[in-house]
Amino acid sequence: MNKKLLPRAVACAMLAWPAWAMAQTNNTLPTVQVEGQAQGEATPATPVEGYKASTGFSATKTGTPLAETQQAITVITREQVRDTGAVNVQEALRYTAGVSAESYGYDNRGDWAFIRGTSYVQYLDGLKTIFGFYNTTRPDPFTLERIEVIKGPSSVLYGQGGFGGLINLVSKRPQRETAGEMEVQLGEYGRAQLGIDLTGSLNEEGTLQYRLIGLHRDSNTQVDYVPDDRSLVAPALTWAPNANTQFTVYALQQRDLSGSSVGFFPVVGTRFEGPNGRIPNNVFISEPGFDKYLSQNTSYGLEFNHRVNDIFSFSQKIRQTDSSVLYNSVYSAFAPRPRLNADGRTINRTIIAQINNSDNLTSDSQLTARWQAGDWDNTTTLGLDYQRAALGGARGQGGTAAPIDVFNPVYGNFTAPTLADIAGTVQSQTGVYAQQQFKYNKRWLGTVGVRQDWAKSRTDRAPASALDQDATTYKASVGYITNAGAMPYISYSESFLPIGGLDFFGNPFKPQTAEQIEAGVKYETPNGKSLFTAAVYEITEGNRRTADPNQAGNQIQVGEAESKGIELEANHRLSPSVDVLAAYAYTSARVTRDNGASQGKRLATVPKQTLSLWGRQKFDWLGTPGWQWGAGLRFVDESWDGADNVRTPSVTLLDAMLSYTSGDWRYALNATNLANREYVSTCLARGDCFYGTARNVVFTANYSF
Repeated sequence: MNKKLLPRAVACAMLAWPAWAMAQTNNTLPTVQVEGQAQGEATPATPVEGYKASTGFSATKTGTPLAETQQAITVITREQVRDTGAVNVQEALRYTAGVSAESYGYDNRGDWAFIRGTSYVQYLDGLKTIFGFYNTTRPDPFTLERIEVIKGPSSVLYGQGGFGGLINLVSKRPQRETAGEMEVQLGEYGRAQLGIDLTGSLNEEGTLQYRLIGLHRDSNTQVDYVPDDRSLVAPALTWAPNANTQFTVYALQQRDLSGSSVGFFPVVGTRFEGPNGRIPNNVFISEPGFDKYLSQNTSYGLEFNHRVNDIFSFSQKIRQTDSSVLYNSVYSAFAPRPRLNADGRTINRTIIAQINNSDNLTSDSQLTARWQAGDWDNTTTLGLDYQRAALGGARGQGGTAAPIDVFNPVYGNFTAPTLADIAGTVQSQTGVYAQQQFKYNKRWLGTVGVRQDWAKSRTDRAPASALDQDATTYKASVGYITNAGAMPYISYSESFLPIGGLDFFGNPFKPQTAEQIEAGVKYETPNGKSLFTAAVYEITEGNRRTADPNQAGNQIQVGEAESKGIELEANHRLSPSVDVLAAYAYTSARVTRDNGASQGKRLATVPKQTLSLWGRQKFDWLGTPGWQWGAGLRFVDESWDGADNVRTPSVTLLDAMLSYTSGDWRYALNATNLANREYVSTCLARGDCFYGTARNVVFTANYSF
């Protein structure tokens, strides 16, 4: 029997439940308030005090209590990001179970992390943000209210994506009450940052609300000649004429200037000592003046929410983003793999020049009904989403760079490439989805969903790369609230990822698919201050391409990979003055079916275990209140290169924080990687390794008004 048949049948049957139930109740649907939501946040952008949120919005798109969501989800609040000293999104993920943050070390080009064995898909306010590679800016934590991490396949609500999960970044939005903050940061590598955040009402009735966020930073980095500069402004305006209607328009203008913080250094010289020792982690092997990673982003959008009556509500999100990156770099040559030359000092180099442009439009329309039939509390959701991305730019042709001494670099011996336009690519996806959530007799909980997607892609002057695929995905879950207040649950979910191109015989490839079985338990303390979760899962990814043993040059889609593991997480308030975050994950991810050398090999860059612990305590010092200190430990186990040849050793890192609040002022000193451990975050089978993030000490002064 097809193991997908049962959960899909359950999903289809449960989606028919609303029609049947309405008929049985003669269409009389009394007003219902879903239990638990009154204590939760009203919207994703509602500020949360402390580390623990009560409600999650990304796993179901409806605002569901975390303790009642039958899926592994972690919410990282703004206060947690601040206290742990995270200065970017990938650092904010460090204390999350199942997430291997900073998977490619200190890389300024993006926010890299693995969830359950693979890279994640990034969303901002429920809409996808990244299409293609190296063509947009990195989000700044100062603009975010929270980060929601959804673990496992999530195609039913979001469409195409990998099996690991997704991260939804939630922006700050206008608030009715007047508030503001000004923040100054000074830190290592010459970091100097000024941020301002203002919000409030523009009229006495409070129906017109605004938010204005601005930030400017000048900074160097742990790598010589590489800056980390940023300027952004993010205005937003909300019109709420009554309690049932809200209309928000927003914009973002951001410009980042950085450079080549990774050199793709060889295994010998990083993971293993070379003839002259290890390559310093601050060495820069590109070319000052030529090297640049200049990214710009202009986006604007709207969010509309309207409660039609006691049952129905409608929401609409739409965003247009235009972004570009000028990417000039010189790095270790892959010919065939990075290596030190015979002198043990020099390394051959490759030079590149790129302009990467992205013009994308994303939208999500959703109709939700909250209703009751006897002992059944129901939330029914119908949605339509769309995304279109036009990618283009230019690539460098020609250009040379002479070998460089990695221990005593001398710059200037290079010839820059000449840029030439590349063929444009247009990608699109249209998806329709339906989801039914129920709660029976205040004990039984369930969620089922189904989605149909149509994905297309075409590239100018390359008809063979055209893609026109469709996919149907399902999910189903059930949970039960025990007398003790715990909720054990089991869930099934699917994902798909379109694969472009044709096989040897001219047939298009099928989408890569994944399915997950997850079982877990969640417990929230009666006072709502602590949440404990445990989950076990098994993910099978199918339709992976592998060599055809019967036809040279052909690929067939019979390959499989498997990721399975255990995750434990605690967000616990020990006392009014002590909070603790604890997370542990065991992950086994490997190729289970392949006709080549990958058979049985562990997936690259996936640590077998991760463990993190963060705690903070408020205290009085010499009779003066307002003090707070925090400390964290992060353990990242060994990982492999994807060919099981090179092992990256485990590492244990320490973080610390000390702060003092007096009136409207807060002063804080954060140190991450406190002991300044120099370590390699990962090595790949292609022959290169990545250094991890060095110690970073940042002083922050914040004035709230």
